[in-house]
This record gives sequence, C-alpha cells and structure tokens, in this order.
Amino acid sequence: MGARQPAGLEVVEHEGEPIELIEACEGAPAVWIVDAVCSGAKPGTLHRLDASEGPLPAQLFGVSTHRLGLADAIELARALGRLPARVIVYGIEATEFEPGRPLSAPVALAAEQLTKTLLEQLARPAHAG
Repeated sequence: MGARQPAGLEVVEHEGEPIELIEACEGAPAVWIVDAVCSGAKPGTLHRLDASEGPLPAQLFGVSTHRLGLADAIELARALGRLPARVIVYGIEATEFEPGRPLSAPVALAAEQLTKTLLEQLARPAHAG
C-alpha cells in the first residue's frame, strides 16, 4: 500500500471479546473500528457508522462468535462512561463467519480499499475519517 501509518496512530488487531477491545481503546480520543457485518447486502459492501452519535444498529452486528457483540459492547462502554469521544465503526459485509476461513475476494478488496482510505484520511490534521 502507498500510504504509511501516520505518527501517533496505533493499529490493534483484535480477535477476542468486543468488550476487551473497548477496554483497549479506553483513554483514546478517537477510535476507528472495522468489523464484519451481515445485513443481506452484497459481500464487500461498506457501512460507516458514527457510534459517537448514538447506538449502532444491533441487527447489523448481530452475527458474532463472541458472547457480547460489538454493538452491545459499545453501548456498555457508553453506559459506563468509558466510550472514547469519537468512535467510527466500519462494517464490511461478509458471507462467511467461521473462524479461520479466508476472506472472500469482495471482502478482501473492500478491506484493502478501506485500509488505504483510512490511512490517507488519518494522515490529515483534521482526521476527517
């Protein structure tokens, strides 16, 4: 990829429980989360949601291999006053949710494009992402 990781940006890959991810983000001024979603849209479709403004649609993040889904974890963090001031969530529409399965071509392409876009946006001073 052409874009380099901006200074001050920490990238965390997390496969555990979503509440652990929220704990890892505690104290950060802004967080961008990328997760697989299932809404029935075409695989690779990108959904952008601002969790800072209100709850995520639970049905979008309903498919989970975890006890607590991402939407629930974010709401728990909000209720506990531990949610960062800015939380942007990108959901990439997937078809396979079995652990260890490779990404389908449309999902891999969407993830690659989103990574490039986020790195470019986060390199800007205003963090428009």
